[in-house]
Amino acid sequence: MSNPFSLHGRRGLVVGIANESSIAYAVARTIRELGGEVAATYLNAKAEKFVRPLAEGLGAPIILPCDVSRPGELEAVFESMQARWGTIDYVVHSIAFSPLNELHGRLVDSTSEGFRIAMDVSCHSFIRMARLAEPLMPKGGTLLAMSYYGAEKVIEHYDLMGPVKAALESSVRYLAAELGPNNIRVNCISPGPMLTRAASGIKDFDELMADATTRSPLGRLATPEDVGRLAAFYIAETGSNITGNIGYVDAGYHALG
Repeated sequence: MSNPFSLHGRRGLVVGIANESSIAYAVARTIRELGGEVAATYLNAKAEKFVRPLAEGLGAPIILPCDVSRPGELEAVFESMQARWGTIDYVVHSIAFSPLNELHGRLVDSTSEGFRIAMDVSCHSFIRMARLAEPLMPKGGTLLAMSYYGAEKVIEHYDLMGPVKAALESSVRYLAAELGPNNIRVNCISPGPMLTRAASGIKDFDELMADATTRSPLGRLATPEDVGRLAAFYIAETGSNITGNIGYVDAGYHALG
């Protein structure tokens, strides 16, 4: 009997690796440990010096720049995967962005341009990835996005990103419905607060982590490695009948909201 947790022979893309502590890197590392192949991206030349050694350590055969706000870069990544592999089995979207002044301000004071940028990078880029992945998944596959509890409950200082992540979670459900007939499963992982570079932009984040530790039923925070294991579960045969789902990795914190 084959191992339903194995990722041997599965190939795909992880977008969002920034450094050793990033969720995307933990996901990519877990995929490799379970036998899968990973194509990796870095945001720009400044980020490349941090990301490339990590990607090379994973044996990534494709390491390319991918700023989803720059025309053509995302398309080039998928063209490269098609040229090398022909088909892919998964895509992991682990990126989000808001202009800092918008993130630190009230939602009611947000500008249309700031909201547009946050929505484009954090949400619509996942939809674009789904469109590009669909023809490369003739036998089905898995698309994964990363959300946060602020999508459904008000989290102090999360502000603009709350509605944006809510839109991302809704997009996951609609994409699951649209792509299900092609056996493409679309899911979202909602990690609790954890110390990553992206999280450091949220005001008073240390207090948020302390509160989550105190209030969560398990009395602790989750780790990027916990997220990596759930991502692998979705990508492997174990996730073959799960789609349109929001999977929480937060030691139960969401249950007490």
